[in-house]
Amino acid sequence: MRLLVLPGDGIGPEITQATLRVLDAADRRFGLGLQIEQADIGLKSLAEQGTTLSDAVMERIPQMDGVILGPVSHYDYPTRDKGGINPSGELRVKFELFANVRPCKSRPDLTVLRKPMDLIIVRENTEGFYSDRNMFAGTGEFMPDPDMALSVRKITARASRNVAKAAFELARGRRKKVTAVHKANVVKLSDGLFLREVRKVAADYPDVALEELIVDATAALLIRKPDAFDVIVTTNMFGDILSDEASELCGSLGLGGSINQGADVCVAQAQHGSAPDIQGQGKANPTSLILSAAMLLDHLGSKHGKPVLNQAARAIEAAVEVTLDRPESRTADLGGPLGTAAFTDAVVAALA
Repeated sequence: MRLLVLPGDGIGPEITQATLRVLDAADRRFGLGLQIEQADIGLKSLAEQGTTLSDAVMERIPQMDGVILGPVSHYDYPTRDKGGINPSGELRVKFELFANVRPCKSRPDLTVLRKPMDLIIVRENTEGFYSDRNMFAGTGEFMPDPDMALSVRKITARASRNVAKAAFELARGRRKKVTAVHKANVVKLSDGLFLREVRKVAADYPDVALEELIVDATAALLIRKPDAFDVIVTTNMFGDILSDEASELCGSLGLGGSINQGADVCVAQAQHGSAPDIQGQGKANPTSLILSAAMLLDHLGSKHGKPVLNQAARAIEAAVEVTLDRPESRTADLGGPLGTAAFTDAVVAALA
């Protein structure tokens, strides 16, 4: 398996290095034959190449089996015409990574929930209210005059079908329930179209129950009845917000893995941002990117019929669980004493 690694900005290089150490340990244990290639994106690439995302990187991605993408500081980038391209959004649109898959499972002594959570949020990834990825030309935001700003929300049948299929496939292997989250009582046309396509897909999965729920009710029920959910499917912005809420309720945003899944390309990406305030201090918790890389291996194992990749993914997840179960081997953000390197040492030891 050939993996392209893009470390990114802020703590990205630190947690990427930690993730590569864990992958190396898994490679040695399972004989995966991983081939790792690295390339610069983000602020380093901007300084050296005049762009945060070079054509060379974009051309290389479809030639690889998978991508590991570190956090990026795109809020600090210049405008696009000055080289400031958001790598995360650009990859999602260019390679039609229609499903952002984010598992959320509560940990007993870290969660604030009274009932356990074990769900997956499948978020549409290429359109919605995200103005940098919903138009053929332009950003989807514009100002008719200095005191008025407008934003376009794009929902298409194709993207809605794709993300719905991904959600129902996941639910079929779990507890066989999909909750479609929407705001069709207000945004009737766009969320109405989304629900129409979800219902069509649901008809092809008679063994999976479909529930429809308004987004604000969902936000409340994630706290009050988290055990009521199995797989949630929703549009881009709703999924972004709900998955962050769910991860924090489980214990921390830094504990959630994530992949951006398309028909041909899959990108592992931590759920959190680049945290420049702790950059270079050895404090970063690498759990999210490590688990994201495990999800990537699992995806590739299923896609290519290589169960050893699925086994390696399960082993990485188990090693992380064992490490997090011990308060003395947690990182500082979780109340533990360890930094990035020592935490990674513990995961590698548990994996050996």
